[in-house]
Amino acid sequence: MSVTGGCLCGAVRYRIDGPLSPVVACHCSQCRKASGHHVASASAPRDSIAVAGELRWFASSALARRGFCPVCGSNLFWDGQGPDMAIHAGSFDGDPGVRLVAHIFCADKGAYYEIADGLPQAPAGRSGLPEDIT
Repeated sequence: MSVTGGCLCGAVRYRIDGPLSPVVACHCSQCRKASGHHVASASAPRDSIAVAGELRWFASSALARRGFCPVCGSNLFWDGQGPDMAIHAGSFDGDPGVRLVAHIFCADKGAYYEIADGLPQAPAGRSGLPEDIT
């Protein structure tokens, strides 16, 4: 499977040549501050992602960094520990063939909205979600 995407202005483009996980929405305060709402992302093996253009990184914690376009500011990646990197689903071109399957860090969600789609919800990380989507 090959998936492409990029930022709003087109200065950063990427291609993923490898498996892509289902999409999970993160409602943690860092994702909300970085994006203006929750972040929906899929993950892929880091070595399957090729990036063209200048990408900037912000160390949002001791464990993770966020990749964005320095021209338009589009948030594109979340890179934590482990072999996979998260790609913001809104930056995909067309239909990547994956769908939203769960919500995490729901205890931190914004007070201005409800999560009412019936998908599994975890109060913090992925603990408590069905194994096939963790």
